[in-house]
Amino acid sequence: MNVVKNILFDLGGIFLNIDYQKTEQAFVDLGVKEFNQFFSQQFSNTLFESLETGKITPVDFYDAFRKETKTSLSDEAIENAWNAMLLDFPKERLQWLEEIGQRYPIYLFSNTNIIHYQCFIDKFEKQFPQSSFNDYFRKAYYSHELGMRKPYPDSYRKIMELENLDPAETLFIDDTPKNIEGAQQAGLQTILLNNGRTVLDLGF
Repeated sequence: MNVVKNILFDLGGIFLNIDYQKTEQAFVDLGVKEFNQFFSQQFSNTLFESLETGKITPVDFYDAFRKETKTSLSDEAIENAWNAMLLDFPKERLQWLEEIGQRYPIYLFSNTNIIHYQCFIDKFEKQFPQSSFNDYFRKAYYSHELGMRKPYPDSYRKIMELENLDPAETLFIDDTPKNIEGAQQAGLQTILLNNGRTVLDLGF
């Protein structure tokens, strides 16, 4: 690995525990049997990509979701099932993050949406009432605000441009292979954290 001067982190699976199966099962229980054809860790259809890049509002999303799934589910039922995947923030990882932030400029880049954002920020504030999650980072970039999402290489390039960072000196850490590939195409150094590995296993 070359010299690392900055670190760009993913959120879900890195600092926020995620269980995609919980959302899939919640939708199955609501009668949406093939939810993984709409969204999974590896795939987002056009509707979910539009939500995650801020091109549609939650109301637009709920209406379109009902049409695509041919259901009459309430907004609340869709929201609760969609949020079911969002679990907790392990305290020891946040302590690690705080220590790393004293040694490196650190940034966040998360594929998310306003529905999930409001949910996980609320979860964080309930877990850590004295803290603000975004304050851990020099800057937290969320796809629905940036208007771009991983794994498209231009999304990483945009953050490098906005922060005036050299991609060759920036390390990107994520738990999804295709996001790692996109970052590599944009010239970033990368670490894939999967198969049960966490930031606590990184050794720095």
